[in-house]
Amino acid sequence: MEFSVRGAVRHRAAGATLAALVLGGSAVACAKSDAGESPKMTPAAAVAKAAKKTEDITSLRYRMTGEVPEQGRVSGEAAMSMKPLAMSMKMKTEDQATDGQVEIRLVDKAMYIGGGAKAAKEMDGKSWIKFDMSALGADKQLNADQLGGGQADKNPATESTFLTGSKDVKKVGTETVDGVKTTHYKGTVTLDDFRDSLKSEDKATREKREKSLGQYEKMGIDTFTMDMWIDGDDHTKQFRMRGDADKGKLDMTITFLDFNKPVTVKAPPAEDTADLAQMMKDAQQG
Repeated sequence: MEFSVRGAVRHRAAGATLAALVLGGSAVACAKSDAGESPKMTPAAAVAKAAKKTEDITSLRYRMTGEVPEQGRVSGEAAMSMKPLAMSMKMKTEDQATDGQVEIRLVDKAMYIGGGAKAAKEMDGKSWIKFDMSALGADKQLNADQLGGGQADKNPATESTFLTGSKDVKKVGTETVDGVKTTHYKGTVTLDDFRDSLKSEDKATREKREKSLGQYEKMGIDTFTMDMWIDGDDHTKQFRMRGDADKGKLDMTITFLDFNKPVTVKAPPAEDTADLAQMMKDAQQG
């Protein structure tokens, strides 16, 4: 039982981590705006202004669709609050032979991964697994890379700022995204160029943005093609990231539904939840 449960947990957690990486890697959302396209300015200045506004996010809600390495096509929707830290994410892997539906909740310093009826069959009727980050011990690598915990403490606007490191960003035109008038920008950027562009930022901003680089370096991506759609309030309404990883292609589009509105996340019912730390403890004693 221990090995089958942990295997199922690792499989779901791996998929959830990739989704959290990309979902968490997103831009500032915006409500529908009547302000029209962004004011006339150079493409680089427009992208930098939108990146600056990501620093003011307290919460956001967004949806995503695209392709991630190894997992194939994915789609989902998420809501996140930065203070207090909480997240609710539902995602589906379209190309998995098994049921690819998974739900993640982060609340009160614990992460919950739910697999519905299929998971309940494997865990004595429990459809959720709880990962208490502090109770899992000192294995921080496990927490960050396999459970998505490395994304949990981040403002998910970070990855949209990558385009500020582009040396060829240009205006594509004006387009309507989800009923919002936007200006579409596009460019290519290497992780090294983005890192170099951070030298002019303050320490807090630089550290926050640099923290996200390691995730993509581990995936083997060093160059992105990026598209960004910015509304008349200089918020990023949507962005797309494409790159070649060691184990496949990354091609994700994030569309923002709203931001800085209340986000409430509740832990699943205790009777439906299996605590991984307790399961591992019981297995060791057995």
